[in-house]
Amino acid sequence: MLFGIYPGSVTGDDAGGIAAGRPDDPQQIATALADLQGRPGRPFLVRAYLTFHDQTPRGGPHPTATPPDAARYAGDGRRLELVAQYRSDSGDVAGYCDFVREVIDQYGAVTDRLQITEEPNVPGNPVLDGYYPNVADAVVAGVSAAREHARRLGHRHLRVGFNTTPLFGPAASFIADLTRRGGPDFVADLDYVGLDFFPDVFHPVAVADLAGAVEWLLRRHRVEALTPAGLGGVPLRITEHGWPTGPDRPAARQAEVVDIVLRTLAAVAPELLVDGYSHFALRDADSTRASLFHRFGLLTDDYTRKPAFDVYRKLVEELGDGTTH
Repeated sequence: MLFGIYPGSVTGDDAGGIAAGRPDDPQQIATALADLQGRPGRPFLVRAYLTFHDQTPRGGPHPTATPPDAARYAGDGRRLELVAQYRSDSGDVAGYCDFVREVIDQYGAVTDRLQITEEPNVPGNPVLDGYYPNVADAVVAGVSAAREHARRLGHRHLRVGFNTTPLFGPAASFIADLTRRGGPDFVADLDYVGLDFFPDVFHPVAVADLAGAVEWLLRRHRVEALTPAGLGGVPLRITEHGWPTGPDRPAARQAEVVDIVLRTLAAVAPELLVDGYSHFALRDADSTRASLFHRFGLLTDDYTRKPAFDVYRKLVEELGDGTTH
């Protein structure tokens, strides 16, 4: 499996706000990334977000919003996992596609994964892309624009995809609706589909039931969301997963959740074509706050390690891609 992490601390919350705290320390981040990677050359992804909106200047450059200047963390086997967010109030899909091309111009050489939009299936929250008009068109057009431009520039290493949260009820057809909209060319341009999921964060799951719940969710997503959409053979990547500490949320439990979820993923990965996992997040935004959105980190806001940091580091060594790049 190919592992990675979002190395920032800023987090969007469920009410459309931003959970933030003290500024990032690039040296502390670089040290933590090297520790998680385990050895120079081991493939490891650095997840970062940049945003298109109606005021985005055409032509670039386009700095990463979170973490700032993410490209500084690439090298020695580390590559970027970039999320090109779509937040156009006017529904400017053509402008978004130009933005995607410019992102590839700027970052393509150091990027392994380019995710088109962030959680486009989630409406009602302005920090997520499903809130904005024409988002489905942005996914379809953005994927194809990214694939064509990467080929033109010779970036054969760059893989293009999109993500969702778990899909239930009427939303279960979201991915099938996208593939109908985009047709065979869209399907052919997809290298992976991402899944953001946070078991036992928003809906409690007992420790004894967690592994079964994770496996059930992954099987259901493959069988009921991806396969009917014609994506049964497309790799699935866990693009965001984490468990926040805080009042009544002990650090030991966070470590236990990371261990259970990752071992479950590894066990079902060959069958369900799960090719990797990125943790959310490296550091708390503000460890003094009770809000779970401020405390998703494997580190506290002063970069003190929680037990889950060493658990994740050891799992990367045990389960991760052992090749060097």
